[in-house]
Amino acid sequence: MTRYILMVFAGACSFGILSTFVKLAYREGYTPAEISATQAFTGMIVLWILWRLYRKSKTSMTAREWSGLLLTGASIGFTSFVYYVSVAYIPASVAIVILMQFTWIGLLLEWLLFRKRPSRLQLITTALILIGTWLGSGLATGGSLSLSVKGLLYAGASAFLYAVYIIANSRVGKQLEPLQKSAVIMTGSSIGVLLVNATPLLASTHFDAGLLKWALFLALFGTIIPPLLFAKGIPKIGAGISAVIMTAELPVAIVCSHLILHEPVNGWQWAGVALMLLSMVLLNMPYFRR
Repeated sequence: MTRYILMVFAGACSFGILSTFVKLAYREGYTPAEISATQAFTGMIVLWILWRLYRKSKTSMTAREWSGLLLTGASIGFTSFVYYVSVAYIPASVAIVILMQFTWIGLLLEWLLFRKRPSRLQLITTALILIGTWLGSGLATGGSLSLSVKGLLYAGASAFLYAVYIIANSRVGKQLEPLQKSAVIMTGSSIGVLLVNATPLLASTHFDAGLLKWALFLALFGTIIPPLLFAKGIPKIGAGISAVIMTAELPVAIVCSHLILHEPVNGWQWAGVALMLLSMVLLNMPYFRR
């Protein structure tokens, strides 16, 4: 079990650094559409090559499995795209705080879709997460005056899509090899992102060596390492514990944005982050007890 927990933890940390380096790519003139599309496509190609080289069996997939994994991939592709759009409008340290709302959104979706009614503990911790979000976003110190509503909405959309991805990933394709599952998921991600951004991509003039550099870097840490580790770890430890471990993305993203982008992070924001992390651990205590 420890090995699978470490896999999910490493995948979350890998995701955590993305927003900081996406902002660096923006400074070089690249757009969210260009970055997300090339990242997804590069990751898809690499994963299919790895699966062809290292596959252990010729596991056939049903049409239902194909459709389920492609839709799962589309959800993580859209998550990356709208999240990248959000950091163009708001600080990366704020965007990641909003993204972390996927925890209670996942609870809500499981209640609506699978009739899993939230417990009293889950309702309490959800309230604590919302308080932590208020502190962590800087709203408690008047930061709302400088935050873009458009950026906040995009970040909120990424949180919803991330919750969909985690639930779907924990339920679809459990018997498949992680490489095969990840390759199909990234295929769905590429198709989804390319369809949404077809018009701006056709008009783009930025397909050069600089974009390839960012595509390779972001694909490694965004569409190759995390999906592969999640495909292996999440089905083994379950969506609940995975959701807690994946909160490692929060402090990693904030530390990176503070050290590399020099985004200001005050004491109240750190207090909000700490409260959110504590809330997410409390939220999933039943899973740890089992």
